[in-house]
Parts: sequence; structure tokens; C-alpha cells
Amino acid sequence: MTPGILNTVKPLDPRLLTYARAARGYLVLTIVTGLVVAGLVIAQAVLLGRVLGQVVVGAGAWDERTSTWLVLPEPVRLSAVTTMVVALTLVMVTRAVATTVQERFAHRAATNAVNELRERLVAHGTQAGPRWLASGQGPGLVTLATRGLDSLEPYFVRYLPQLVLAATLTPLTWVVVLGFDWFSAVLVAIAAPLIPLFMVLIGKMTEGRAAKGLAVMKRLGTAMLDLVAGLPTLRMFGRQGGPATTVRQLGDQHRKATMSTLSVAFLSGMVLELLATFGVALVAVFIGFKLRDGGTDLVTALTVLILAPEVFAPLRQVGAQFHASTDGVAAAQSAFAVLDTPLPAAGTTPCPDLRTATLTLTAVGVRSTGGWTPDRLDLTVSPGQVTALVGPSGTGKSTTVDVVLGLLRPDRGTVQVDGTDLAEVDLRSYWDQVSWLPQRPFLEPGTLRTVLGDPDPADRDRAAALTGLDVVVAGLPDGWDTDLGRGGAGLSVGQRQRVALTRALLAPAPLVVLDEPTAHLDAHGESVVLDTVAALRRAGSAVLLVAHRASLVATADAVVTVTSAPAQEHV
Repeated sequence: MTPGILNTVKPLDPRLLTYARAARGYLVLTIVTGLVVAGLVIAQAVLLGRVLGQVVVGAGAWDERTSTWLVLPEPVRLSAVTTMVVALTLVMVTRAVATTVQERFAHRAATNAVNELRERLVAHGTQAGPRWLASGQGPGLVTLATRGLDSLEPYFVRYLPQLVLAATLTPLTWVVVLGFDWFSAVLVAIAAPLIPLFMVLIGKMTEGRAAKGLAVMKRLGTAMLDLVAGLPTLRMFGRQGGPATTVRQLGDQHRKATMSTLSVAFLSGMVLELLATFGVALVAVFIGFKLRDGGTDLVTALTVLILAPEVFAPLRQVGAQFHASTDGVAAAQSAFAVLDTPLPAAGTTPCPDLRTATLTLTAVGVRSTGGWTPDRLDLTVSPGQVTALVGPSGTGKSTTVDVVLGLLRPDRGTVQVDGTDLAEVDLRSYWDQVSWLPQRPFLEPGTLRTVLGDPDPADRDRAAALTGLDVVVAGLPDGWDTDLGRGGAGLSVGQRQRVALTRALLAPAPLVVLDEPTAHLDAHGESVVLDTVAALRRAGSAVLLVAHRASLVATADAVVTVTSAPAQEHV
């Protein structure tokens, strides 16, 4: 995000209505309630002016000789103002109800819109592929989709309603003031533009503060994600306290950026309040002199004095709430930048049946910062056969897995399923036939039984005996009903690997991709993987292995060596 991003912020970005449909209904509701509130505010001011004017006029008289108001002993009759008092009460109650309805739906709309934006953001980032995420966008996307978008709530709840009131209440109130006293309307017309003028000046002086705060928060989120991911390794070498200073410095930077934004909001609110008070004071002084000279009646004077603050109030609140919601506006701009990132065209051709289809990679190359990884790779994955990918680290074995899974399109070469280019295939129909076991398997929260898909107990026990999961279950306090946390928390990496292997055996997919399945296992665990691979072969699955251990390579029917090449060596 550039420091001048706030220069491009519109009062209501149309992209917000495009990407967050929940905001559309809320905008309509806000406009309707804004018009209702504007009418009620004007009605309240007129009724209050008439009630007070009639009470005062009915209880006193102006003395021309002394230029003072003489209070008469006769009280005003209640019946003379009863109707207007009742009407005023109804107007005030209706205004309170309309404001309450608007605020209630504002919080709900903010939650729905933020959730919708968050869902679109994550889906778009996922569709952009691992290369885009690995380019440095991934950690920032995580921070933006969590804490960043939460800052949009002040925009929906406070700023947007005041913006609607500024567009409705301010001009309508000014027209009413013009109808009562044209010179007061002229004074208001002169003073009111000062508020948006100073809003622009303050915005020019403080641009980039919210963007800076969001950037610091992204850096802090990136550092925290890297720290959490590498914490086991750091603890292994006794260096877990090393990143503490960096995280503390980033936290201090975020705190300073946040407090800077808040200080601007408070100071700008004070400036706008002063301008609004100045405008109302001008009207009050003029109307006072005019009332003293007999140039207007008391009802008109009171009505104008009550209406004058209502002209300035929405403008004042728009300025104050805008600076209070700049964090959310900056987050929305970052979200729009991600959502506007073009995606490759999705395929529409149904995927052939992988139980009989062959996956073929021909002269596949993927460009990376280190060159071509892999380079000119030829690979055939057939049903009922085990294919192993071997080669030194950094040559592109994991990248090849991404290409096979359809997560990454090669920069050259072709990937075909029975002659159909994978880019033209509907990936959902393809993924439904693929099982992928990464080095660190992801397990959904729930009981061990539900994580496995609640299979038939007999099938479950046979598969667990083959993978060694039965030994793990025997040591758990609640057996198959043991609750697992997010990502399989509560189990070691090796135990999670056994769970993932068991799940793959219970519902063998036509294509099974195993990325270093023995990376976190001992000798016994390695034999479990070998037995699992053999069982998958017997089930007719096409198995693709990324392997380093010789025992795992030896089980393969075909071994393909993955190579890389410098960037200048390309066709």
C-alpha cells in the first residue's frame, strides 16, 4: 500500500457494494433512515420552536420603552400547546426508534459485510495459487483477512450513516432555514463549507497514517506467523527467545501508528467542533440583534437557532468519524487490491475418471527466483502404479506436486489427463478424485472418529492396524472419541501422519500424492508407510511419491529424477 492511498479513497467505494452484497441492503436502509431522520429533525425543530415561542409569547410581552421582555402573571394555557407537545413527543420517539433501528442493523451489516469480504479474500488468495502466496502476499493476506478487515466496523456503524445525513439532513435543513430567514441561511452557507475544507486540509496533512499502521500490523503478523511456524526448530536449538526483541519492536511501531491515528481523530474532531460552534454563534448573534430590533418574531428566531446546529452536525460528524475509520478504509483498499488481482481462467471440462485415466507431464518447466524448478520434466502417473520423484533439494519436487494438483500452472510444457489439458479441466471434479498428504497433514477439529469420516468399525480397525494408528489410539484417554484440536493439536507430527494415512486407506482416491510421507517417522513408521503404499497400489490407485529414503524409492514402479536449470537456460 502506498502512503498516499487515502487520496484515492472515495466516500463510498462502489467496489464495496460489488464485493460485499450485504452492504447493498444496508446502504438502502441507511438512505431511507437518513431521509426519515432528516424529516424528523426538521419537524422537531419547528415544533419545538413553536411550542417555546407560544409559551413565552403567551406569558409575557415586549416593552418598547425599556427594550426588555416583561413577564406577565397570567400562565399560558396548556390546551393551547397540548397538540404540539404531543406531536413533538411522537416525533422525538420516532426519531429515537429510527436511530436505534439504523444502529442495530449497522452492526449486523458490518459483521456480514466483513465476513463476506473475508470469505472472498481468502477464496481469491487461494485461487491465485501458491506462487502468488509465496511471493510475500501470504502472511499479509492472513493479517488482512483477520484483524485488518475488523477495522471496517467503524466505517459502517458511524461514518457511513453520518455521510448519508450530510447528504440529506444538511441541505434539507438549510432549505428550511432559508424559508424562515434568508440572511441566516446566507451565514450558514458561508460557514458550512469551512468544515469540508478543513477536512481536506487535515486529510492532506495526515495522509498515509492509517496505511502505515496497517503495514506495520502486516509486518507484525508476518513475523508472528513465521515465529509460530519455526518455533519447534527454535526450541530444538534453544533460540526461542531470539525473535522476542523484533516482535516487541514491531508491536511498539504498531502501537505508535495506532495512537497517531487516534490523536489525529481527536484533534480533527476538536477543529471541526470549533468551526461548527463558530457558525452557530454567527447565526445566534445575528438572530439576536434582529429579534431585539423587531425584525423577526420569537417563533422564527427560536426555530432558526434550533435548526442551525443541525446543519453543521452531520458535516462535523463526517469529518470526525472519517478519521476514526481510516484504518478500516485502508484495509478495504488493500482487500480491493487483492480482489482486483486477475485470476487464470477456470476450466469447465469435467475431469476424466482417474481410475482409468493417465496423467502426463511433458517438458514441464516452472520459472522461479532461482531459475527453472523443475526444468523440462517428463512424468507419467498411471492407475495402479507407484511413481517416485527424486532429486536434490531445491530442484522443484514440491513445485511438481503443486503442478500435478492443479494449484500451479507451468510456465512451459503441458499437463494432460488422457489428452485433455489440465488447465481446461474443472478442478473441482479433478480434486474430488485426488488425495494429498503433505509433509504436515492438516486435520479438521473434532473427534478422531469424525476426522476419519466415521467409517465402519471393522474397516477402520483393519486400516488402523496397517498404519499403526491402533497403537496410537490405545494410548489416548478416550480412544476413538478423543477430541483433536485445530490441525490435529494433541497428536505428534508422526501420529498425525498415521491418521492421514489411515484416512487415505479408508477411502482410497484414484490419485494419491504423498509428499515426503516418511519425513517425521522412525523406522517402524517408515514400514507403516511402505505397507500403506502397497495397499494403495493393490486398490488400483495411482500413487505419486516425493521420496528421499532409499526404501521408499525401492517400492516405486517408476522413478523420475527432477532437475533444475539456471534462468538463462531456457527454450
